[in-house]
Amino acid sequence: MQAGALAAEPPARAPAPGLLLGSPPVSPPGDRGALPGVSSVMWYVSTRGMAPRVDFEGALFSGYAPDGGLYMPEELPQLDRETLRQWSTLSYPDLVKELCALFIGPQLISRDDLTGLVDRAFSRFRHKEVVHLSRLRNGLNVLELWHGVTYAFKDLSLGCTAQFLQRFLEKRKQRVTVVGRLPPSSHPGTSGDTGSAAIESVHGAKNVDIIVLLPKGHCTRIQELQMTTVLRENVHVFGAGCIAQKMGLPIHLAVVVNCNDIIHRTVQRGDFSLSGAVKPTLASAMDIQVPYNMERIFWLLSGSDSQGTRALMEQFERTQSVSLPEELHSKLSEAVASESVSDETITQTMSRCWEENRYLLCPHSAVAVSYHYQQTDRQQPSPPRCCLAPASAAKFPEAVLAAGLTPETPPEILALERKEARCVAMRKGDDWTLMLRDTIESLSRQRVISS
Repeated sequence: MQAGALAAEPPARAPAPGLLLGSPPVSPPGDRGALPGVSSVMWYVSTRGMAPRVDFEGALFSGYAPDGGLYMPEELPQLDRETLRQWSTLSYPDLVKELCALFIGPQLISRDDLTGLVDRAFSRFRHKEVVHLSRLRNGLNVLELWHGVTYAFKDLSLGCTAQFLQRFLEKRKQRVTVVGRLPPSSHPGTSGDTGSAAIESVHGAKNVDIIVLLPKGHCTRIQELQMTTVLRENVHVFGAGCIAQKMGLPIHLAVVVNCNDIIHRTVQRGDFSLSGAVKPTLASAMDIQVPYNMERIFWLLSGSDSQGTRALMEQFERTQSVSLPEELHSKLSEAVASESVSDETITQTMSRCWEENRYLLCPHSAVAVSYHYQQTDRQQPSPPRCCLAPASAAKFPEAVLAAGLTPETPPEILALERKEARCVAMRKGDDWTLMLRDTIESLSRQRVISS
């Protein structure tokens, strides 16, 4: 989701960030465990195959693997039809508990404790369902992922992540500093939605300090205010559908992006290469050059081929351009459809959805819904689709106005304008590494004094 919007539909036949300071536990030699879902241990391996496997706690504290790869489950649990039928009646929080139990394991977090952590993660959501499905006209369904504190989907995952992190830190009697990731792209820092959700997720966390890098000029005014007006002692602001499909969920996937189209080019032509520059669009959270989760998808679709994935990614890091092997490209294009849309299409989609449903989309949600409209205009009748809505339109009043519509701004967001902001400027030419190091060392000294 970090780089595109998803539209999912039932198939005719089901197909078979941050730097955390801490050391990950690794698996004992020869301890292979049983099948995931049965074993008490779920192991995680690097997509590049040169790092020791770790458990969930180890993966959480590592971020990237030591070999530069990303962690993935060594084996994916397989969900049979009966399990899916039973889970179909669960609430969203209860579904999260079932999935987390599979991917964490009771030896790390007991089921009772897991229930408490997940409930706490979602306790500040505005909607009683946490995630709400709006059923609109002509087979369009919009899954609203934005009912958390920051009105964006990152509240869902980061809320749980922060609870797990705090739990393990309390057990270790440690405190850590989380630093917003510097992506290898032309505008480093967090997306507007990730940064604010990360800040809110550690609300009240006694063992976590957070430093977020704010990409000045690449966020909306509301996103910037959400990051800079949270004046808490532990906040310091500097300026996967494929897995579910592999586990047995009977869906077709479509990933839709704006004109920053590296994912679309990869799916359509096997062209995983950087374009000249990031183009600013109305769907700003998709304005990226390097969709890092593609490495996980390459590994997953290649049958866990770590050597091949490592070769692909190392070539990409050297040359910023890779042509996917024919077999991998074929599997990718079978697993997911793709499309790229313009700002004009985004505003037209927002306008059409309002006219037909009196439903206001954010520009990123409109990217996904545009695919539904494209398909329904071509094919009648069209199958029902579920489009993931990653953020509320309230966060993007400029895009709403561009679509000729009237923004609807909740009181919580209006109140941001009246709050004090705190932000340390990091200018071009400054030694950002030194600034971050000094801040982390200062935090460490403050901890020593307070203890």
